[in-house]
This record gives sequence, structure tokens and C-alpha cells, in this order.
Amino acid sequence: MKRICVYLGSNPGTNPAYGESAETLAKELAHRGLGLVYGGSSTGLMGRLANTCLEAGGEVIGVIPKLLVEKEVAHTGLTKSYVVTSMHERKQKMADLADGFIALPGGLGTLEEFFEALTWNQLGYHTKPCGLLDVNGYYSCMTDHMNRMVSEGFVIPEHRQMVLSASDPATLLDQFATYDPPHVDKWIEKKKGL
Repeated sequence: MKRICVYLGSNPGTNPAYGESAETLAKELAHRGLGLVYGGSSTGLMGRLANTCLEAGGEVIGVIPKLLVEKEVAHTGLTKSYVVTSMHERKQKMADLADGFIALPGGLGTLEEFFEALTWNQLGYHTKPCGLLDVNGYYSCMTDHMNRMVSEGFVIPEHRQMVLSASDPATLLDQFATYDPPHVDKWIEKKKGL
């Protein structure tokens, strides 16, 4: 792995632990020689992650749509920046640049971006690890719901296992380093021969 894409809030959130975790992840990426790919903002958790990674000597690549350059206040001090035309282009560029995907606490965009990367993995468009940095149980309801998707027959257990999770960055990155993607068909009905 050379780079990790991180999805997270352009707002700071209400819990100081979110920002602290962003800083810890940034330092861990730099320490391991892993570049950071993220949404290119200078605000909120995004800005804190990028600034800390840069201060630790890490590579930081931002990808931001032109429409959000002013709204999210594009970071101007990154290793490399890409200004793209749409959210679709942003997500594809970030995916192309990264060897794995991590979601820290964030809002609707964070979830949408993470689940698209995860769906691409499920469908076989890539085999890159996808993980949740579950700061103070932020994603516990989501992981519970993913378990329900399995019990209700919408997701097979092998695909549920594609979602790695840890409460600290070092443990999550260790899981990334040993990730072995499942080699199964997405469709449950085909698997059952229906």
C-alpha cells in the first residue's frame, strides 16, 4: 500500500475525540510512509487531518470539486491538489489514487463516499480494504445495522467481513496490511442456485 483515502467531516463535530483521532491517524499514516488522499478541505476534521499529516512529513493529496472550493475552503498547502468538475469525478479520482479507504466520523457525504467504495469492493471493481475508525462508538449503530443486513438476507457474511473496524488507527492500519478480500459472488440467489 502506498496511499490511504480517508473520508471524514468538513465540520469538527461536537466531541473533541474526533479531532484527536484524526490527528492520531495522520501521524500514523506519516510514520508508516503511507500517503493521505482526502477531500481537499482546510476546514473541520478534514483540515485537521491534512495539517497534522503535513506537519508529520506525510504526503497529502486533496481532491475537491470546483463547486466546493469556496464552500469547504480548499486547502492551499497540500503536496498535490486536484480540482475536479463533480462529486462523481472526485470519488473516482480518490479511489484511483488510493490503496484503501477509511471513514472517520462525518456526515452524509462521508457515509455516501465510504459505502460507494465498499460497494465497488463487493461488486469486484477493486479489492482494496475498507475500514471504519470507530471513535467513541460513532459507527456502532452502523455496524449493528450491517449485521442485521446479513441476518435479513441482504448481505452475505463474507461481504460483511469486508468492513474492517477498530477504535484506534494503528489497529485498523494493521488490519489493512493483512487484508485478504473475499472471493465470492455478490448475489445470494445465484449462490443458492435459484
